[in-house]
Amino acid sequence: MSPVYCALVHHPVVDRSGEEVTTSVTNLDVHDIARSARTYGLRGYFVVSPIEAQHPVVQRILDHWCEGSGKKRFPERAEALSIVEISSSVDDAIARIEAREGRSPRLVVTSARSGVDRTSYPAEAARLAQDPQPMLLLFGTGHGLSDRLLQRADTFLEPIQGPTDYNHLSVRAAAAITLDRLFGGKSAPNDPI
Repeated sequence: MSPVYCALVHHPVVDRSGEEVTTSVTNLDVHDIARSARTYGLRGYFVVSPIEAQHPVVQRILDHWCEGSGKKRFPERAEALSIVEISSSVDDAIARIEAREGRSPRLVVTSARSGVDRTSYPAEAARLAQDPQPMLLLFGTGHGLSDRLLQRADTFLEPIQGPTDYNHLSVRAAAAITLDRLFGGKSAPNDPI
């Protein structure tokens, strides 16, 4: 199975008019995606922001839950947040994965926009089960990953579609759904069949 990592990208992303921007880190995104990533067995979760002033904000969150009073009250949250790393860029995250795993990861991207050459979740899950190459799954903030980052992707996952034409999930919800589609489907040992 592929070693899998994810990254929440705050730059380069786009705003609603398609302009490239940098978004702010939010506490809920750090928490909730870490909990999903840990639940589905990811090896790491990178919070990617080039804004150095945002890094201490993320570090304070991690310190509170991994070392402070938060760890005493909610040790399971400390376990989830222990896989979070702050990164200045996607390239920095790639370099860290390569240093750990001995090879560069495949870049897999998500988007709410449909298009050609999208890979289905079952096809990507099958590949992950067979391919030893590490994978870095990118989630975009704002209105999604910028085109210059999308163009670097090795794999482009199909969009998450509901039964309506409305398609504007929070990144936390999209990350949880994506991880479940790639790694879920296993019953717990005591679940009735």
